[in-house]
Amino acid sequence: MTDTRTPVLDRPATFGDVFAVAEFRVIFGSFGIFMIGETVKMLALSVLVYERTGSGLLAALAYVTGFLPHALGGVFLLALADRWPARALIVGYDLLRLAVVAVLATGLLSPPVMLGLVAVVALFGPVSGAARTALLPEVLHGDAYVLGRSLLSVAAGGTQVAGFAVGGLLLGLVGPYGALWLTALTCGLSALLVRLGLTRRPARVRSAPPPAAPASVGPASGSVGPASGSVGPASGRVGRVAGSRGGAVRETLRVNRELLADRRIRGLLLAQWLPGSLLVGAEGVAVPYAADLGPGASAGVLLMAGAGGMLVGDLLVGRFVAPARRERWTPWLALLLGVPMLAFLAGPGLVPAAALFAVATAGFAYQLGLARRFLDAVPEARRGQAFGLVSTGMMAMQGLAAAGAGGLSELLAPGVVMAVAGAASIAATLTLWPVLKPAARGS
Repeated sequence: MTDTRTPVLDRPATFGDVFAVAEFRVIFGSFGIFMIGETVKMLALSVLVYERTGSGLLAALAYVTGFLPHALGGVFLLALADRWPARALIVGYDLLRLAVVAVLATGLLSPPVMLGLVAVVALFGPVSGAARTALLPEVLHGDAYVLGRSLLSVAAGGTQVAGFAVGGLLLGLVGPYGALWLTALTCGLSALLVRLGLTRRPARVRSAPPPAAPASVGPASGSVGPASGSVGPASGRVGRVAGSRGGAVRETLRVNRELLADRRIRGLLLAQWLPGSLLVGAEGVAVPYAADLGPGASAGVLLMAGAGGMLVGDLLVGRFVAPARRERWTPWLALLLGVPMLAFLAGPGLVPAAALFAVATAGFAYQLGLARRFLDAVPEARRGQAFGLVSTGMMAMQGLAAAGAGGLSELLAPGVVMAVAGAASIAATLTLWPVLKPAARGS
């Protein structure tokens, strides 16, 4: 079997290298359309529920209903990302979204039923997202893959901002029902783009009857026998295989356990989850911090600065830092997440606080230094589930960090809570330093 691991190149990939690949243009474009449509949909649904119920709580639930079920879908359904062909899965999810949004736009359903329907469909969101992410290393190679990951992160932030702007404009022009109908058009456009622009690929894991004897996890590499379709030989890479066992829920739980049992994969997952997610706790108390600064201060300024810092960091590190150097910088960029937040003990004003947020969130670029290593560590046949596990873990950790910071703010001043979040991120980075630091070349 050929070793398909991505080498570390001396020259960083360019935007031209990445966008020269037609299938990446399709992935990038459809993802941007998807994000704009989702943002407009949740904004319109929130306004619609509030107009019909007058309940601020239900309006808030309407806004997050599309995101909260992601954690459940990531825990129980991720195996589908490898058991179904990626193109069919992405197109199918877009068409399902189209049907649901069209039903919502008719106005025939009561608000509780609307929220329940959106929540059920959102369970499959992480499966579609994992399938899309797992396609990247199949269409981009070498450092182009890392830059492609960076561009999708930039697109996620940029299109959310665009979605809020477009959503606000549409709500003023055509109202929530009209905005939902236009969202349905984005679902159809995304599905059409993926269907026509992506090559049909078989599923990584084909369903098969259970093997005669269960495979056992190897003590050193975390590998299992080829019949299970999980972790492959010592290199951690296998081809598309048969032998997935049982239903999607059972298989998802089993493979999640196997991925987490591998020490290398588990370390890289924790490295991607913890330092950045702990910083999100600081964002969770941005509103009370801004309120303490006075009537002229706005939490939106702090949050926009944070988003801007993350986008700039991803762009600069992904495009202009050589691959080997990017990996060497990984632990130091992770450390950058927490260090600026310690200054919040001094209670900085709005402008310096925004600058601190921007500098800190630029450290999120540390994840680019882990992208190639994680790709090499996970089994190719379980790539979709592995990438989905990264996303699911991040969402869960960020939610816990924000909730914990909110609870702590009942006891401590918001600035102190932000500093605590920064200190927690620093502690996680120092603990994970051996994982964040790349292995010596040739070892």
